[in-house]
Amino acid sequence: MAKVKDNPNYKVVAENRRARFDYAIEDDIECGIILEGSEVKSLRQGAANIAESYATVDGGELWLVNAYIAPFAQAKTFGHDERRRRKLLVSKKELARMWNETQRKGMTLVPLVLYFNHRGIAKIKLGIAKGKKAHDKRETEAKRDWNRQKQRLLKEHG
Repeated sequence: MAKVKDNPNYKVVAENRRARFDYAIEDDIECGIILEGSEVKSLRQGAANIAESYATVDGGELWLVNAYIAPFAQAKTFGHDERRRRKLLVSKKELARMWNETQRKGMTLVPLVLYFNHRGIAKIKLGIAKGKKAHDKRETEAKRDWNRQKQRLLKEHG
């Protein structure tokens, strides 16, 4: 198999960079996503936002809620609703695990990255996460600042 960076099909469409700041991500899982034709065309152009979205287990199925995929200009009559609920594809075992994590342990399913894999198929990476409190966020920020400063000092003196 070719390396991911060298593969022309691999393309990150949208990334939720805020998720790692707001949540402590304990595990992640790759899911397939059911899309309409105009949505795929729009994703190929990179017109998507998953920053305010989340995933939920509802009626024995996994759904992506509030993800924005821009309308495709050429799809006049066969367009799509930008913020519709989209079904995610996972195995029954993974679905049961996610339901268990969210319902019993109070975790959240947060979309991390929306991308096309090496075969050109749209995938989304979900993080099983626990919300951070304000002091946890400050601690993360302090660590990040210290690491930056440490790198600067090493660069100057090394």
